[in-house]
Amino acid sequence: MSDINANIDDKENKTLLIACGAVAKEIIALNKLNGWNHLDITCLPAIWHNTPDKIPQGVRSKIQENKDVYGNIVVVYGDCGTGGELDRILEEEDVKRIDGVHCYAFFTGLGAFDQMHEDDITCFYLTDYLVRHFDTLIMEGMGIAKHPELLPMYFGNYTKLVYLAQTEDQELQELAKQAAGKIGLDYQYKFTGYGELSSFMSAINQEI
Repeated sequence: MSDINANIDDKENKTLLIACGAVAKEIIALNKLNGWNHLDITCLPAIWHNTPDKIPQGVRSKIQENKDVYGNIVVVYGDCGTGGELDRILEEEDVKRIDGVHCYAFFTGLGAFDQMHEDDITCFYLTDYLVRHFDTLIMEGMGIAKHPELLPMYFGNYTKLVYLAQTEDQELQELAKQAAGKIGLDYQYKFTGYGELSSFMSAINQEI
């Protein structure tokens, strides 16, 4: 009986973050910075942002695979183009997620991002992850590398690329400038740090 109780206690003290692969590096960095060794992470492919219909069921599968092991499961995804389907599934599974429609918003701060978008709706945003993988996810993933004639279709209504940076990295800033050039947009840099991802994870840690 004591072994059973020990297993129950162990489960209740364990927290799993189900996250988009695009924010994995930031979550790991925050875990290390704050010594949150009891927060585990599992990720789904970041490239699913190109096919967001995969995200809700992918998250549900991760929840169901792990709910007998972890007493607390939290999702680190915005809506990410699922049209509310992700939130519907999370309500059914009784699992909460970080606030925001996408990672741009929770890195920048929800209110601040809404204001940015209202001030200029012609901006295309990149994070650290998207800068690192721009060619794979954008140029190749969207078919532009093979079919450059698609470029106006995807980016014809944008005027600038805004790099929302989580880290102050000169190499990434240069890559972001190059990315802007590849898709014919003006370049703007804004340092956000980890934004509301940090406060969200802090709140999870305090609940444990």
